[in-house]
Parts: sequence; C-alpha cells; structure tokens
Amino acid sequence: MKFTILIIDDEKNIREGLAAAFEMDGYNVRIAADGKEGLSFIEKGDIDLVITDLRMPGISGEDVLRKVTTETPGIPVIVLTGHGSIDAAVEAMRNGAYDFLTKPLNLDQLSLIVKRALQGRELSLQHKQLQEELEGVHSFDRMIGKSAEMQRIFDLVRKVAPSKASVLITGESGVGKELVADAIHNLSPRKDNSFVKVHCAALTETLLESELFGHEKGAYTGADSLVKGRFELAHGGTIFLDEIGEINQSVQIKILRVLQEKKFERVGGTQTIEVDVRIVAATNRNLEEEVKAGRFREDLYYRLNVIHIHVPPLRDRKDDIPLLLTTFLSRFTQENHKDITGIDSRARAALYKYDWPGNIRQLQNCIESAVVMSSGKEITLDDLPPTISQSTADAVITVPVGITMDAAEKMIIQQNLAANKGNKSKTADVLGIGRKTLHRKLQEYGMENDTEETGT
Repeated sequence: MKFTILIIDDEKNIREGLAAAFEMDGYNVRIAADGKEGLSFIEKGDIDLVITDLRMPGISGEDVLRKVTTETPGIPVIVLTGHGSIDAAVEAMRNGAYDFLTKPLNLDQLSLIVKRALQGRELSLQHKQLQEELEGVHSFDRMIGKSAEMQRIFDLVRKVAPSKASVLITGESGVGKELVADAIHNLSPRKDNSFVKVHCAALTETLLESELFGHEKGAYTGADSLVKGRFELAHGGTIFLDEIGEINQSVQIKILRVLQEKKFERVGGTQTIEVDVRIVAATNRNLEEEVKAGRFREDLYYRLNVIHIHVPPLRDRKDDIPLLLTTFLSRFTQENHKDITGIDSRARAALYKYDWPGNIRQLQNCIESAVVMSSGKEITLDDLPPTISQSTADAVITVPVGITMDAAEKMIIQQNLAANKGNKSKTADVLGIGRKTLHRKLQEYGMENDTEETGT
C-alpha cells in the first residue's frame, strides 16, 4: 500500500510539478489549489503527509498546519515559503511543522525530507498498531500475544472461565502459566472473591499440608494458634496450585478429597470444613509419565485435568516477540528513567534468532538488563547478554563489491525473508521498516510472488 501525499499550493505549476515528481517516486498524490480544498482532503482521512504553501489567499498554510496538528497530529506537515517569510516558517516549526523549504525548491532536498517524514509516520503507525493489539488483550491481564497459539489460549480461557471446572495448565518454566491462571480467575464469576496462590515446590511436605489445610493450636511444635489454610481462605474463589507435580502422595490424597467432596480437616483437628473452591493447577512436568511411574495419583490427575491448557514455549511462537518487546521496553525504560525509543535491527535479529530456553521470563530479564546497560536512544547488539548477541555470529550477509544499492537491498531482503521462513511481519521488524514498506519493495523488485508467507 502506497503513502498518500497532499500538495496544497495556489501556484498551479508548483503543485502540478511536485505531483508529477512524487508520483514518479511511487507515491499517491492529491493536489489542492487552496487551504479549504486541502482540508477537505484531510477530513476524508486518507492522507499520510501534507506539503503546503505558507502564504495562500483564504485559509492559509498556518491555518492548515494548526488544523492538522490539533485534529490529526500524526500527519507530518512540510511548509513551503518564499525567502521573505523565513521568520514565519520558523514560527510554523514551533507550531508543529515537520520541516520547511524556501522557494525556489530543491526537489532532491524535498524528496529526502518527505522520505524521512514518512519513515517516522510508518514507525508511528506501527507503534499505534502494537498498542492497539496490546489493548486488545487487556482483559487477559499481562498475557500478551498475537500468534495463533496464543489466540487459541485466549479462546480457551474465555470458554473455561465462566465454568466451575478444574483446569490443568502445562508448559515449560517461564512460559506464563500463572498469567493464564490469573486470567481464568479474573474473567470468572468468582473474580470479586479471593484468588489464592500456592507454590507447591517451595514447601516441605509438613509445611505444604499446613499451608493448604491450616492447623489447630497445638497441632505440632510451634503451632501456637489456630491458622486457616489456603483452601479455607479461598472459599468462594479460586486456588492456584503451581508446580503440583512436586507434591507427595499423602498430600495428593487430601487434595483429591477436596475435589471430590469439597471437605477437609485442619492438621491436628477433627472438625470437617466445607469449602466452595475452584482449583486451577499448573506443572512443567508430564503428569501422564508421572502417573505411569507411580509418583502421581491417576485419580487426582483426571480430577485436575478436566480442562487442559498447554502453553507452548516462546521458541514455538516467535510471532509474539514484537508485542513482548514493546511491553518490556516500555516498562523498563519507565522504571529506569531512560529515554530509549526502540531496538535496532541487529539486536532485533538476535532476539528473534535465539531460542529462549527460559521462555518469556528470560526475555523479560534480557530486556531489563539491556535497558540498564544501554547508553543510547536504541538497544543495540552490544547491550544484549553475550549468549544472545553471539547467536547471530553465523548470520552474516556478504554483499559483493561493485553491485548497485538496489541489488544490495534486494539481496538483504531476500536473505532475511529466507531466514524468517517467509514471515513478512518478522522480516520487516528485523529490517527496521514497516510492513507496508516491505510490501512496496517486494513489488518494486518483482519478488512479491516469490515468497511463501508462513506467518502474519
């Protein structure tokens, strides 16, 4: 899709000459003889950049600039002016103009300004799209992703949340299983009641039993008072049992009873306590294998596994990396009071290539570290941990001496597309250009039909 430029000038030769030049450069062009006609084009909403004369009868260039900066601030405005109006042009810059040129025009200079302004426009639109995508998953708390795998999980969560069914969430460490549990509770009718989390692997057998079911005063040495357990505290709400594959069989039996009968007794007590609790459990173990090995009760496994949600590792859903990078970069630049605007193309390539054995948790820690280490406006390859930055050591494109810039650019695009298995979104992000720019370049080089896209 081409960018659309609006040219507003009361001099016919100038507006038509500029229109012809920019059409040859591949842009869509609209022309207007005065400010009123120009504003009517802008109101239709299909303009990406405005070039306007400063002095025109009726609605002036200053009026056009004021209208654009207040009502459509994302559209860059380039002001054209005569030698006698430099002060007015400088004032226009203060009022939000992107740049200005004096007449007679230097067309090459204007073309460079337009190209730079539209690159900024494209980055702004890209950022806006990412923000909209992030807002689109707001109801899922901190769960972030646009990949097919994550959309499937979002859909499952929507369906599962209103029910009372137990849920088993599986996946490697660091994939975000706890965030799935958060979303299930927050989208359920129980959202206004307690959401109690228990990290089973962090507690010994005795402590875990007391933590889950509570204990009576004097139940064991040091039990100086009655303490309610997590199941009791979660009454009417949800309990999240993280790393449930780590618990021993004596505790498994008691959890099974809660699932079957909604009843239990505190440690050292005889009073039976009834609870209404929804159980969501998570593990990075293969519980079917644990059942076969005799380490996990088969009846408890089937009681927990009414609904199964598997969260895939980050290496299998790399389409989610752009949204995750945007989120983490924004968070850590604010926390560290840094003015970092983005991640350069070489660093992005390394972040995409790396397989992330620690999954999202590792990516988050990586970006936090990079933000702290960075001293510039962008995260660079040198800011990344060595294990990640060195992963691009074999990813080298050799450009022969003597070829044209167009041929070199075509070669770089081809090899990056191949490395990203035809994924145009990922390739555009790695190259530091917008998807629309990539499509335009593929068309220019006759490569549009030579690529088989594997992702969005």
